[in-house]
Amino acid sequence: MDRRERLARNPFFVLGLAPDAARAEVERTSQKLLGLLGIGAAAARRCETPVGERPRSEDDVRAAAAELRDPARRVAHELWATPVEDAALDPGEVAAWDGALAAVGLAPREPGR
Repeated sequence: MDRRERLARNPFFVLGLAPDAARAEVERTSQKLLGLLGIGAAAARRCETPVGERPRSEDDVRAAAAELRDPARRVAHELWATPVEDAALDPGEVAAWDGALAAVGLAPREPGR
């Protein structure tokens, strides 16, 4: 999975929540989305991300909620989901962040692992 796709799959974007969302809000939103996806609601099948609209499945919602239940993993997702005003990261800076997060065990997991 490339960097753009990993950013798009950030649990906060998958669930449509801000990085400061309370744990109860994460649970409530994930259950709501699972219910909507279960009945085939079209609005629940897509999510907005910084790199464009992406498809959203029940598995995506379950994985996102699980990631945000782990406090150490949540911190990494919060960092990537927090908007940075008036700044742009070049590809070298993004790679450095990936390396730093991986070094402390917070690199994004591949789906299904």
